[in-house]
Amino acid sequence: MGKGPLSFRRLTSIRHRKKGSAVNDDTQISTPSSPPPPSPINAGGSAVGGTGKAKKKTGGARLWMRFDRTGAMEVVECDKSTIIKRASVPARDLRILGPVFSHSSNILAREKAIVVNLEVIKAIVTAEEVLLLDPLRPEVLPLIDRLKQQFPQRNGSENAPQASANVQSALDPEAAEGLQSELPFEFQVLEIALEVVCSIVDSSVAALETEAWPILDELTKNVSTENLEYVRSLKSNLTRLLARVQKVRDELEHLLDDNEDMADLYLTRKWIQNQQTEAILEGTATNSILAPPHNTSNRSASMVTSNMDEDDVEDLEMLLEAYFMQLEGMRNKILTVREYIDDTEDYVNIQLDNQRNELIQLQLILTIASFAIAAETLLASLFGMNIPCSLYDTHGIFGYFVWSITALCFVLFMVTLGYARWKKLLGS
Repeated sequence: MGKGPLSFRRLTSIRHRKKGSAVNDDTQISTPSSPPPPSPINAGGSAVGGTGKAKKKTGGARLWMRFDRTGAMEVVECDKSTIIKRASVPARDLRILGPVFSHSSNILAREKAIVVNLEVIKAIVTAEEVLLLDPLRPEVLPLIDRLKQQFPQRNGSENAPQASANVQSALDPEAAEGLQSELPFEFQVLEIALEVVCSIVDSSVAALETEAWPILDELTKNVSTENLEYVRSLKSNLTRLLARVQKVRDELEHLLDDNEDMADLYLTRKWIQNQQTEAILEGTATNSILAPPHNTSNRSASMVTSNMDEDDVEDLEMLLEAYFMQLEGMRNKILTVREYIDDTEDYVNIQLDNQRNELIQLQLILTIASFAIAAETLLASLFGMNIPCSLYDTHGIFGYFVWSITALCFVLFMVTLGYARWKKLLGS
């Protein structure tokens, strides 16, 4: 996450460093900068350990993996009600993660969670943890490995200094700037998911390109049933791959076109705002005796508006735009392959049309020759009839007669052939 062209920490660090001078001393509220670690799942689900056997699934129970910001993870079998209560998502969102919508791509923002359905990755992301569906699938294992690398597991002694640092950062604007330079937990998980999806799609596009060029080149050299079958299969795979890329791209484009949807994805910001609101209400109740009500409310409002800008979606916009451009590049590669297939098909059709035209010309020449021979046969059949004729008594007339009608038929053939060329019915 901190390496490569798709990392956004350096960009956000520069942006927050520019905004650091605008932080007011009046906006300092001693609230933690990130939600506390969640508790393990124990209600309605059975943990799958490495030594013991997993219990049999209950009705509607599926395998989930919980991974929180501290690196702690567990694999459990949970039913829908447990996931709905824990992630605070409606039941219809779980249907989106089901097999019926397995080929769709969705990134849905809810009050306390983000529902992610991208290719093989189906997860529910909150500000504290991510719930990953079917974590034992081979396609999902790269995502789990990236999560382990990004969020190494920490024990309790390591969490205590982190908590004190969170409280200190709320009192020190410069320290808070350093923490804000990193993306929130939910965006880091979303970035990893998009990175894994893009890598899967990119490998599929590369494999398609590697397979396409030799087949198409072979088809231009030899138009056979086997090569045509290979091209038909290639076009089917290309159409399915283009649909997959198009769905993910359209979902990112939909988010980029709507700032409100992007703002709803800031789960950590909403959690901090709720904590600030509670702290402000408690401070207002405490200071209502010493300060006038309108002054307290004005200061409280300024504290909330100055600390959090709900319309600031620059970090998420840069993240989504980078992967949108990457998917756009993959889509262009697929369209390039499809255009090459179309050009190859046009070339093959031209070759077939040329051969068909040559066959038609040959058929026309044979038809003209048949017409000339039929005329000679007609004359020979007329004189072969049993009718009285003085030419029958002439000695040696048969040879002259045969050669004469043969020459006449040859002249007829050449005249008809010349007429066909004059009308451009035959090539030169």
